[in-house]
Amino acid sequence: MDFANMNIWCWLIPLLVGAICAYLGYLIGKGKTTTIDNSADLKLLENKNAKLQADLDACISKRAALQTDLDACNVKLSAKSAAPAASAVSSFAAGAAVASIPFDGDAAKAVFGKKINEDDLKIVEGIGPKISSMFNDAGIKTWKALSEATVAECQKVLDGGGDRYKIHDPASWPMQAKMAYEGKWKELAKWQDEHDHGKL
Repeated sequence: MDFANMNIWCWLIPLLVGAICAYLGYLIGKGKTTTIDNSADLKLLENKNAKLQADLDACISKRAALQTDLDACNVKLSAKSAAPAASAVSSFAAGAAVASIPFDGDAAKAVFGKKINEDDLKIVEGIGPKISSMFNDAGIKTWKALSEATVAECQKVLDGGGDRYKIHDPASWPMQAKMAYEGKWKELAKWQDEHDHGKL
């Protein structure tokens, strides 16, 4: 027995058998595999993708149209804001005239027990006929105008009348005029009852 040749055959025979088995297994396995057909799913996904792309294109064109409208509105707005200030003032004055509070003479008479004329400054505690005339000469002819006047402006009107009007305190006059303008007759009467000669 030749041990040197025998040792090579011990290694060579198992390697050849293994290679032949692997090749036969590959051939058998290849013959049994089935091909999966995904063409229907692929077609469905392609259709969905095409629909989404069409929707995206529609949204982009709509956005462009809206942007054009927005730009047109901004141009109109800037043109209107550049209009002369006089028209804005006149439209504001017209709006203010519409928004004035109506005078209710019956409600005033019910609270004070006498007829009250609209915008009669003498309803304000501390203002008599002479002071009312001084305010009218100064351009303050309504309760609203007096309610918007500052105490300093009221004092300036009084100071224009001389020393005899220094004893008068106009601090509450704008507030009282505002109550009269807003038709808050009960609050005005209560306030005048609680304060001596309209002094705060």
